[in-house]
Amino acid sequence: MSDVTNADGFRLGAVIITMGNRPAELNALIESVRAQEGPAVELAVIANGAPLPPLPEGVRSVELPENLGIPGGRNVGIELFGRDGAEVDAVLFLDDDGHLPRTDSARLLREAFTADPELGIVSFRIADPDTGVTQRRHVPRLRASDPLRSSRVTTFLGGASAVRCKVFEEAGQLPGEFFYAHEETDLAWRAADAGWAIDYRSDVVLHHPTTSPARHATYFHNVARNRVWLARRNLPALLVPLYLGTWFLLTLARRPSPEALKAWWGGFRAGWREPCGPRRPMRWRTVWQLTRLGRPPII
Repeated sequence: MSDVTNADGFRLGAVIITMGNRPAELNALIESVRAQEGPAVELAVIANGAPLPPLPEGVRSVELPENLGIPGGRNVGIELFGRDGAEVDAVLFLDDDGHLPRTDSARLLREAFTADPELGIVSFRIADPDTGVTQRRHVPRLRASDPLRSSRVTTFLGGASAVRCKVFEEAGQLPGEFFYAHEETDLAWRAADAGWAIDYRSDVVLHHPTTSPARHATYFHNVARNRVWLARRNLPALLVPLYLGTWFLLTLARRPSPEALKAWWGGFRAGWREPCGPRRPMRWRTVWQLTRLGRPPII
């Protein structure tokens, strides 16, 4: 049996969460998924505390009565494909205002997962549809000057990614309590600790309008709170103050506005006061592995 045939047998599902306010963009995204070469990608749309917009026939869907946040909504989508996504082999997470400009993305993902049994997560390249520019923050590594260079990485971009479903079985799903911010790194660290690799693939592209994450009202609060939760949940005790101290200094160096700094400090304190879920510190060999990949878990 050829490698292509083996890859064609690798089943893909796509999870899209929406607030119901981008029906035209959502349907364009769905059509770009349906236009992919090879076996059809199963689709699941989750309305996160909003009414479901009209959807094409054959799309799995659920209308949640409340907004569970980005990781919570995506976890519901995973379960639309069975427990931990058992009806497919990997799940794509796609932002509802994104678009797959190429028709070979699904094929490239199937081939990547089939060729490398240790590959657990693939992070796509996000490019602005008008300029083609990939923002530095969308390249999930410290050396991000060349977005066209693919590499092994230590985290991934939640709205432009694919996760092998065995990762959910072994490492768990996304941390729903995070609501949004750093939920990808939480899963990435747990996946790495379970022995899975993560790739940034520049040839798998999602078009997405250039935006700032700070557009969300609770951005600075969630970033700080979840950074503390990330450390409390995943890092050996010795690294917790090093990691959080580094990010405290980096935040000050970026000279946030007084309002932003106040929100950040409130989130930082909440990260210590509020429950963060189970603590499962990674092994020191995982710390070394992340360090070898260029991003030690103190930054």
